[in-house]
Amino acid sequence: MPPKNRFVKLDAFTKTVEDARVRTTSGGIVTVTSLLLILWLAWGEWADYRRLIVHPEIIVDKGRGEKMEIHLNISFPRVPCELLTLDVMDVSGEIQTGVMHGVNKVRLRPEKEGSGVIETTALELHAGEPAVHLKEGYCGECYGAPAPPNAIKTGCCNTCAEVREAYASVSWSFGRGENVEQCEREHYSEHLDEQRKEGCRIEGGIRVNKVVGNFHFAPGKSFSNGNMHVHDLENYFAGAEGVEHTFTHKVHHLRFGPQLSDDVVKRVGQRGMAWSNHHLNPLDDTDQKTAEKAYNYMYFVKVVSTAYLPLGWNKKASVFDNIPHEIIPLGDYGKGESNSIETHQYSVTSHKRSLSGGDASAEGHKERLHARGGIPGVFFSYDISPMKVINREARSKSFSGFLVGVCAIVGGTLTVAAAIDRALYEGSSRLKKIHSS
Repeated sequence: MPPKNRFVKLDAFTKTVEDARVRTTSGGIVTVTSLLLILWLAWGEWADYRRLIVHPEIIVDKGRGEKMEIHLNISFPRVPCELLTLDVMDVSGEIQTGVMHGVNKVRLRPEKEGSGVIETTALELHAGEPAVHLKEGYCGECYGAPAPPNAIKTGCCNTCAEVREAYASVSWSFGRGENVEQCEREHYSEHLDEQRKEGCRIEGGIRVNKVVGNFHFAPGKSFSNGNMHVHDLENYFAGAEGVEHTFTHKVHHLRFGPQLSDDVVKRVGQRGMAWSNHHLNPLDDTDQKTAEKAYNYMYFVKVVSTAYLPLGWNKKASVFDNIPHEIIPLGDYGKGESNSIETHQYSVTSHKRSLSGGDASAEGHKERLHARGGIPGVFFSYDISPMKVINREARSKSFSGFLVGVCAIVGGTLTVAAAIDRALYEGSSRLKKIHSS
């Protein structure tokens, strides 16, 4: 048998001769409609193929020796900047007292005057640059305390700030600086009284070890006394006439790591939950008020590492991978190539108590007793979760899946159209026979 005849028997697409074909108006309408429907469905299939989705994954965080940035903006309307101190410490033994690098202190007007901004500075208010009128060779006394290692002149205390630093190094209370030549020359006590009614806003960022730790805002100079971390509270509790310092505060913003852009948050939120940055930073816009001086707020934060990997990311190294973290600009740590981001989410629980002790009847819990003692202030204790969330961006389907979908659309639509056309043709034929008989 010739090869041609063998393939003829396998032909599944039998043809009819042109003379046996019947063309109808209804068939033309069905054909045009089916073509338009195919184009519309194929466009939807293309749009679905181009759509990006985010696949969340949970893995064990195997990072070692990493750093983490904490970005904050917190207002204290009843504590002046001169009294407020930010300290950071962690379980590795690293302590950053009086943190100033990367952090701004913003002096605020009294609450009665609207808490407007007076001045913004990245340094201590009275850091004490050497006065121009000091005699050459002048060496100020440290009043029995050792001179601080960062003194302007080695072995001397030439400014009020250096005397305060010297006192803190030996755990001595400083007070208002009475009878201290440097402080009287700089009018330290007068400046302190002038600021009594002011508030303070702390804004900026700090970089810490990615281990369990805490950072806190408390009044007075901080120092270590044995194994205890304490603050010089004399000026805070002394107050002034008509002035009551309290740790009423508002957390405008607090996040761990770089900020996710709004379009990324929107994409992640399409997985069945309407996300916003508040889901990443639940402490934003938290407002706490108290009328007690000796009052303590504690926030217990659970930090979860979170990565966002955009489409096309294939384990490219970050531009900062081989650069020491000390020279990476604050705010850029965690940002990689192809717009990938290594950041953190967190959950939080809080506790507040009066340092004078007693029960919690004011909060509706008479059975709960508060411990007596402690340091007034706002404390944030953070713990690092061993798990890591990866949000990986991907196409909703592969290109082969797109082609299969298009073929299904074409075949299915034409099959249904053929059935409809056949039904219309048979129906019209029977009606003609009925009318003719």
